[in-house]
Amino acid sequence: MKERLIILLTRGVYMATVKKHISKNGKVTYYIRCYDGYDRNGKQIERSITWKPSDNMTPKQIEKELKRQVILFEENVKNGSCFDSNTRFADYSETWLENNKPPQLAPKTYERYKSLLKNINQAIGDIKLSKLQSHHLQKFYNNLRENGIKRVGAYASSYKVSEILISKSISRKSLAELSGLSSTTVSAACKGERISTDSAEKIAEALKIPINQLFNLHTETTGLSSKTILHHHRLISSILAQAARDRLVPINIADKNYMKAPKLERKEADFLDDEQVKQVLELLDNEPIKWKTALYLLIFSGIRRGELLGLEWTDIDFENQVIHICNTSQYVQGMGIITKCPKNDTSQRTIKLSSDIFELLREYHVYWINMRRDLTDKWQYFIEITLADGTKKTVRNERLFIKDDSTPMHPDSLTDWTKKFVKKNKLPHFSPHSLRHTHASILIANGVNIPTVSRRLGHSSVATTTKVYLHAIQSADEIASEVIDNKLNPKKKAK
Repeated sequence: MKERLIILLTRGVYMATVKKHISKNGKVTYYIRCYDGYDRNGKQIERSITWKPSDNMTPKQIEKELKRQVILFEENVKNGSCFDSNTRFADYSETWLENNKPPQLAPKTYERYKSLLKNINQAIGDIKLSKLQSHHLQKFYNNLRENGIKRVGAYASSYKVSEILISKSISRKSLAELSGLSSTTVSAACKGERISTDSAEKIAEALKIPINQLFNLHTETTGLSSKTILHHHRLISSILAQAARDRLVPINIADKNYMKAPKLERKEADFLDDEQVKQVLELLDNEPIKWKTALYLLIFSGIRRGELLGLEWTDIDFENQVIHICNTSQYVQGMGIITKCPKNDTSQRTIKLSSDIFELLREYHVYWINMRRDLTDKWQYFIEITLADGTKKTVRNERLFIKDDSTPMHPDSLTDWTKKFVKKNKLPHFSPHSLRHTHASILIANGVNIPTVSRRLGHSSVATTTKVYLHAIQSADEIASEVIDNKLNPKKKAK
């Protein structure tokens, strides 16, 4: 016997329908169904649940509880928290991301996951959780390796940006703030130089002009690196692990027990050798003191770019010749420049530096004080910073590295300047992060023990240091072999 009951809910556009089913043995089940908008193909999305009343419930109790179940179900659908095994991966993953917004995830991590999900949902987003299998993932990873699947190596250029800024009475500084890019990147775009297609998109969006009308796009690309493909896999696995905990799927098919993760091709970190570093240091003597000080600190301390730009004068202990790493400065899309604690607990550390480096810091401090004096009333003695959870805080302006208006510097400005410095002097390619690897490699090659190097770098474990700097450890081991051989081999002594 079947009986149909329609319940209309007037709170909004949702309409829930209830179908009553009585089995041959007399058991009653209610099927509750609700439509939840349309998917990307224009097809109506249907959500459904079943509810079985207890045997001891009276008809009146059943009617009352059924209405409650319908209202609860409709609210869950409206709030986007109603899923079943037929839920498509895209719908579930977007809710998962929303539930893990900062401070659940670090802002930079959240931004990266948001970007990765664009690729992921384009490939597997329309597949139901119950239908998703490991071969779907494997096909996706293979596609990511193919040429042209991602705009790696693509670039954009234009000679229209500068003209449009003049016509719209927009300054380069304003465009940098609107687009979330560094002033150096905006300046390069205005000069007609090559910039990334991602940067071009942000500029076009800020100016409200279609990108293909503003830029010449060069789309010859390569596939993604094995490391980036692995990031995609790990994110998918995290989402499916939660789906398994929610009992929407019986297992996480991306787990190592059911499929192999994409193979990571181990590459040595970019670093400079001793002679190259000496050449860089000599050339920096001819550069503005701000940039010279920044790169000297990266080379001699091994700190991260964000940690460098998070430094304040209160972190510099001139008496004991140490610097304290307490904050990191990062740019996050939609939030701007944020100030947060370093990457992990061990990243909050104290680093000893030489008297020569502190002499340079004293010179830079004089320059910084003079800059504050020259800016007079334009100097911002107090600045509003954004914290990792999105809240604002007003603090005294003590940042070492600042823009011309005395506000915190965009992290990409340092990278952009380094790129120009390398190109101008025809140096081997390196970035600010390469100098961190250079610092560690030189220490290890010259006999500094791994735990000391690990603590100096702020790694979470010695294992991380060993994995990243295997090349330097092997080189140091070869030197150790020669030392012990020269010291103890009687034949060599006789010579």
